Amino acid sequence: MGIDSATPEASQAEVSGDAAFEIFARIAKKYELFNTVSSLGQHKRWLRRMIELCPIDEGTDLLDIAAGTGDVSFAAARMKRPAHIQITDLVPEMLEIARRHGEEGATCGVAVDFDIVDAQEIPYPDNSYDVVSTAYGIRNMPDRMRALSEAFRVLKPGGSFVCLEFSTPTGPVLKALYRFYLKYMIPFWGGLITGDRKAFIYLRESILAFPDQESFAQMLVSAGFEQVKWANCSGGITAIHCGVKP
Repeated sequence: MGIDSATPEASQAEVSGDAAFEIFARIAKKYELFNTVSSLGQHKRWLRRMIELCPIDEGTDLLDIAAGTGDVSFAAARMKRPAHIQITDLVPEMLEIARRHGEEGATCGVAVDFDIVDAQEIPYPDNSYDVVSTAYGIRNMPDRMRALSEAFRVLKPGGSFVCLEFSTPTGPVLKALYRFYLKYMIPFWGGLITGDRKAFIYLRESILAFPDQESFAQMLVSAGFEQVKWANCSGGITAIHCGVKP
């Protein structure tokens, strides 16, 4: 897995915020099972790699946006034990599951708070957090540049933004296999596990519409981040992007 650097400017695909909100509310209870099955178990490895790349230590105040059921937050708590984690999501049904995991011990003793937050309008002061993280959330935001600008705003100078998201496989054979898998297997698994095949057709399309590694890195640069880099996972099926607020 190599780390590549970036240059400015980028484009973004339009997504419907209402559609994404309704879909995640409906599938919240089966979301974790779907992730495990549809990724063939790889999502845990991608998550571990993300946390390894996050510059978190015992003094870090971490803001996790679009946190869903809390995978990133709880992995950070387990692996690096930051001082505090603010776990946020726009969908109450997802956040409720995260809260339940926290009550069951997933925080590993780390101080956490939960809040319903639209990542495009983060309700926290400027220069508040050492790290802002997100996984599989940015592609569902109607105004991605606004979300990136908000992440930039709430970071302290020298703070880092770290994002795990589906991306573009680097080889032609893997790319073809991946597109086949997205076209047929994602709706199949989604329908089988949740009974809501339509929701996973939307999720498939949101993955295909998301910018490739370099284009998304350029968006981070346009939002003001420096030292922008990315690490491919599983040949580029997912990528971890990192940027620093100067």
